Parts: sequence; structure tokens; C-alpha cells
Amino acid sequence: MRRTMLVVGNWKMHGVSGDMPEIEAIAAVARDTASVDSGLCLPATLIERAVRAVPGFPIGAQDLHQADRGAHTGCTSAEMLADAGATMAIVGHSERREAQCESDADVRAKAQAGLAAGLLTILCVGESLDVREAGDAVATVGGQLEASLPAVDDIGRLAVAYEPIWAIGTGKTATAADIGEMHGALRQRLLAVYGDKGAGVRILYGGSVKAANAAEIFAVDDVDGALVGGASLKAADFVPIIEAAALKA
Repeated sequence: MRRTMLVVGNWKMHGVSGDMPEIEAIAAVARDTASVDSGLCLPATLIERAVRAVPGFPIGAQDLHQADRGAHTGCTSAEMLADAGATMAIVGHSERREAQCESDADVRAKAQAGLAAGLLTILCVGESLDVREAGDAVATVGGQLEASLPAVDDIGRLAVAYEPIWAIGTGKTATAADIGEMHGALRQRLLAVYGDKGAGVRILYGGSVKAANAAEIFAVDDVDGALVGGASLKAADFVPIIEAAALKA
């Protein structure tokens, strides 16, 4: 099945109003690259401002709370994000799984909430260096995915992002073979859970994607795009990644 490439920038805890020109520059190029879906997941403080500044360009959040409303101080629901104009959200990012002790059950509930609110929901999974070196990467990440997948029939807005935690900011590099093995295994898990619908779920690679390595990564089977961190903060770094995705599209 042919899937439209998806390239999403995760700004993490970066970005203030003075960075709007970068968002505008990225959106300007992305609008002209119709063969690739793209967007930026920004700090919550920038979402509404960005939605107004770049109408039609997908803006998203980096997390959401699974409840619709209630006594959850400091949290933001999927409904609230959609009301602010967000069209996508990340759930289960490795930094939140670790720092906020989010479980697979938490991530599943968040994914279900995101989809119910009509958000393109990017569900992250990945393994540590210890797991990789023990030879348990495929089984561990596959199990994590299966335990985190939303129990819903409509998965048209679901995407998965594979984060090799051991290859992010460590100087270690995932080879094309490493990436291909994991993405292929995740595809099989999706098919096992969702049947033929699983063939339509895009699997993004989230391991330090840059302009210099994007084309090589995108050439790997079952890589349907990227979840990009630091390289998404500047248009000069992020735009070439979108353009590399267009070559595969």
C-alpha cells in the first residue's frame, strides 16, 4: 500500500513568539510540497498564535491528557487542543514515558482521546541501549506498541513513531538495517492488531533525523516519514528533510 509521507517537527521545550518567522518560513515551503504531509508540534503557549499565523498548515501539541476535563492541574485535553486549532498531537514520547512515568496504558488512553477529538495522533515507541544490546529490541518495542495501541475501529488518523532512544544524542547510529528490521516488525504488529487497516498506518522514524541522513532513512522500506527534533527548529534545517521526503513520495 502506498502511504503519503509524513514529516513532523517536535520543538520540545523550545520556541517563543520571536520564533514565529521560522514557523512561517517552514509553512511557506510545506504548502508548496503537496506530495508530503508535514506539520509542527509546538509548545502549548505557541499553538494558537501559530494557527493564526500560518492558516492551513498543521500545528500540533506534544502531549495531551486522556480525560476530557476535570481536576487535572496543568494538563490539557485533546478537546482543548482541537479548540485552540491544533490538528495533531504526539503521545507516548520517550521523554514523557521516562520523566513522567507514563505507562503503556496511559499512552493508549491518550491515543484514544486524541483520535476521538479528530487529531492526527502520533504514538511513540522505542527502546533503550540496554534493551538493544541484550538483543531484545524487536520483541520489546513490538510489545510496547501492542500495549499502547488504541482500541478503536477508526485508525485513519493514527501514526506510529519509532524512537531508538539509544541512538538519540548518544553518538551511536542506527543503520538502515536496524531501522528496516524494526519498522518491518512494527508493521506486522499493526497488521496483527488491526488487520488490513494496519497497512495504512504510517510509521515514522524518530532517531536524530537531519538533512544529511534523511534521504538514506526514507529509502528504507516501511519508513513513511520522520518525527524530527532539533533539526525542525530552523527552516534551513527542516525544509531539506521535507524535500527529501518528497523524493520518495
